[in-house]
Amino acid sequence: MNLPNLPRRGFVSSLPFFITPGLMAEALTLTPKQTEGPFYPDKMPLDTDNDLIIINDSLTPAVGTVAYLNGKVTDFKGNPIRNALVEIWQVDNNGVYLHSRGGKRDKLDSNFQGYGKFLTDSKGNYSFRTLKPSPYSGRTPHIHMAVSAKGQRRLTTQCYVKGEPRNKTDFILKRVKGAKERNSLIVPFKPLPNSKVGETAARFDIVLGWTPES
Repeated sequence: MNLPNLPRRGFVSSLPFFITPGLMAEALTLTPKQTEGPFYPDKMPLDTDNDLIIINDSLTPAVGTVAYLNGKVTDFKGNPIRNALVEIWQVDNNGVYLHSRGGKRDKLDSNFQGYGKFLTDSKGNYSFRTLKPSPYSGRTPHIHMAVSAKGQRRLTTQCYVKGEPRNKTDFILKRVKGAKERNSLIVPFKPLPNSKVGETAARFDIVLGWTPES
């Protein structure tokens, strides 16, 4: 798969990154691999930065609950991976993907970017402003994620919403064996204090079974 071009501009989250120092390698849970699914964009949007709520210089934001998604990408030893390309793609508030076969086109929110990317910083941190994921037919709410480093895709996975009842029956999530591994994909989307529009924030750390030295 050819890697997309790097973003021209980007939303930089002002939310703090919470780092837990002293993590031992044996305590890290590798982020489970999950299917890419059929709806990775077949045509990239004109804007591919890490703010999926506003496209280019539009004044009209996407409809839905805003979510600030951030985290850290590390190797299995706990070392941060810098300059890793993190990609996300997901349905809009109506359950429609950007992909041309990802739902009814007349329902597509044209103000939602649907796809974004971000290069991790020197500490392995990434950040997105997107929508809290919505359900669609047959699936629990989720965000597709992929991490590439040194020109190759290293992980494809999905991020899920803690407390969502559909998680228990989702056929993709149920494929992950082991409660610890499965729970590592499920994170709380917490309401942001003092937000007047009901914004949320979630942290999804990614542990790769790969190191830059390998």
